[in-house]
Amino acid sequence: MSGLRMRALAVAVAAGVGATLTIAVTPAAAAGTPHIRAGETVPVYSYENAVRESVWVQTTLDNDLDGVPDRVAVDIVRPREAADRRIKVPVVLEASPYYSCCGRGNESELKEYDANGTITKQPLFYDNFFVPRGYAFVAADLAGTGRSTGCMDVGGREEVLSAKAVVDWLNGRGRATYADGTPAVATGWTNGRTGMIGKSWDGSVANGVAATGVEGLETIVPISAISSWYDYQRYNGVLRAEDYPGYLHEVVNGRPEGVCAATLKELDEGSDDATGNYNGYWAERDFRRDAHKVHASVLVAHGLNDTNVTTTQFAEWWDRLNVPKKIWLPQQGHVDPFDIRRAEWVETLHKWFDRWLQGLRNGIEREPQATIETAPGTWVNERTWPAAAARTTKVALGNGNGTTGTLGGRPGSGFRTWTDAPDLSEAAAVANPAGAVPGRVAFLSGPLAQGVRISGTPSVSLRVQVDRPTTELTARLVDYGTATRVNYQARGEGITTLTTESCWGASTTADDACYRDTAENVVTSDHAILARGWQDAAHRVSLRFVTPLQPGRWYTVTVPMQATDQRIAAGHVLGLILQASDNEYSTPQSTGATIRLDLRGSSLQLPLVGRLPAPSATTPSVSTAPSANRSAPQRFQPLLP
Repeated sequence: MSGLRMRALAVAVAAGVGATLTIAVTPAAAAGTPHIRAGETVPVYSYENAVRESVWVQTTLDNDLDGVPDRVAVDIVRPREAADRRIKVPVVLEASPYYSCCGRGNESELKEYDANGTITKQPLFYDNFFVPRGYAFVAADLAGTGRSTGCMDVGGREEVLSAKAVVDWLNGRGRATYADGTPAVATGWTNGRTGMIGKSWDGSVANGVAATGVEGLETIVPISAISSWYDYQRYNGVLRAEDYPGYLHEVVNGRPEGVCAATLKELDEGSDDATGNYNGYWAERDFRRDAHKVHASVLVAHGLNDTNVTTTQFAEWWDRLNVPKKIWLPQQGHVDPFDIRRAEWVETLHKWFDRWLQGLRNGIEREPQATIETAPGTWVNERTWPAAAARTTKVALGNGNGTTGTLGGRPGSGFRTWTDAPDLSEAAAVANPAGAVPGRVAFLSGPLAQGVRISGTPSVSLRVQVDRPTTELTARLVDYGTATRVNYQARGEGITTLTTESCWGASTTADDACYRDTAENVVTSDHAILARGWQDAAHRVSLRFVTPLQPGRWYTVTVPMQATDQRIAAGHVLGLILQASDNEYSTPQSTGATIRLDLRGSSLQLPLVGRLPAPSATTPSVSTAPSANRSAPQRFQPLLP
């Protein structure tokens, strides 16, 4: 938490939702379950007096090859009074590789221990808020990180099974010990009902464990989470960065030098940078394949402008889930909803865990499925996502004036030719769409007579000739028109951290529940990128193998774009920008190709609510501020999920 003055007791500052006061258990409450009143959990247990302990859960693997089963370090905070009354409580579990190296949350909190190795501070507010309400909070160091043994295999079997082992132990199916080697048994204090939560990598682990179908995992809350590690480190055959798995391993590795050399070698060889192919290594890290095994309910939250863990990650996972589910879609980038719409998110999370972990029939599963931010500070609740009224609409590419093409109407009969310009920045590529810019081609709709909505996953089908065996193809969908928008490309990815605090649970002197407040960072701009997409042309047939292109032959290459949900206002113009290499978002292995595009054989597919107008006889007048970035773009640097 921030360096501001800690509170001994949390104070509510947002509609009372954050208030957590320890109160005595009255005889009336003791007749039933003390922490359940009027259909919800309430804070009756002492956070300061909670049981704090660490155990090491044994896994079924030996990834560090030392002849001993790997062990996962687990730090627990649970209500002492519930245990004294023999009330078994459910568990909120966050398994993470970041507890020792990098921190969690907007304030990058780390675990802290006293001189005896007892946990004194858990990152984030989950323990502060939920333990007084009759939950245990469990924070597990993934294998090979923090105080755990084993070796981190970045989304692989060891990572997922190390977290699953914790769920098994909580349900009486596994072994654990305290630091002194004595057995640790969870079934005396928990009923085994477990909910996993986490942002980014942590949420990805929740997806992976749910995909095993493990008994006892009742719900997951993946926030900005990965569902396919291939799609995180590859864009349809295009590398995001070289040796990405090895980089992530090194950042979070908690083992002595050399212990995990064999795992590092497997990461390097299995990921196969040379081809970019989807193979057995990536299939192991593709949780979507096993979505049919998921029986846990799912509460998804994901920023619609997340360029770290892109929106395909939630959309592909969401589409495959056949369980009770709910979704939050803010306009930020890679940001936790706790730092966007704090009071409402905590209320939703509280109600969700009460329903699926405490078994309280509070009706949240009958509420609208989707909560979507349509503009800064404007939210709507809708029955389903994508929008029920969205229809896949084929939009033709027209010749226009010969420089700028059109969207809509009849297909064009002409061609467009451009040569890859690796140093063309995104900002320069989307600026001045009515002019000629080397290395890109642009298509514009007519000005919208009525607003439209894009809800789902767009794609563009391109019939091309290429003079190289392959090339990256990049597509951007752009809203041209002035509006106030969330400034997701700025530092903070759409939020500004303030100097004030609000408190969300009970506190101790070592672990307060108070966090810096945030505000949306907004900007008035003359255009916005709605969706991006990338495709290696040699992977057009399959991601599992390369099919080189032959110069002079025509091929149809489909470029999937990132899922989105955006409204485009009346009077605005929709644009499609095509490029080849994109060094800002990827690390293309083949550059310099010349591409010839057949307009008649190409089209844009939009999940559209509403209709695009017929193209006007003249190119729409679209003005944008001059691109501030006229130099070569900074090459993509690996991000931490």
